[in-house]
Amino acid sequence: MVNRVDFIPIPSQDAERSRSFYVDTLGLRPDDKARFEAWAGDTCFGIWEPESVGMPFAPQKNGSPALQVDDVAAARAELEAKGVRFFGETIDTGVCHMAFFADPDGNDVMLHRRYAPRT
Repeated sequence: MVNRVDFIPIPSQDAERSRSFYVDTLGLRPDDKARFEAWAGDTCFGIWEPESVGMPFAPQKNGSPALQVDDVAAARAELEAKGVRFFGETIDTGVCHMAFFADPDGNDVMLHRRYAPRT
């Protein structure tokens, strides 16, 4: 019934600020036709302001989009140098590395790298 995920909605109180974070800080590819859409591979991040349609703003918590990187430690260091603050240490699950942080609106995001083969 479901074919795929069309986009990940990113609630924001300031769409321009969020766009700058996702494009300039994280390096997602800006969409050439939609100002508030940015891409990680084939996944679209759609920035929107809930209050503009009469809905209360609330950051997305505990449903972190897992952004795949080649090296979590290196990506984390690069983002920390840009002022991104992480929650705790990088986690090694025995299968992958994960590092959690939040965007400027408090939406949870994760850096992720699986290093063990799938069984």
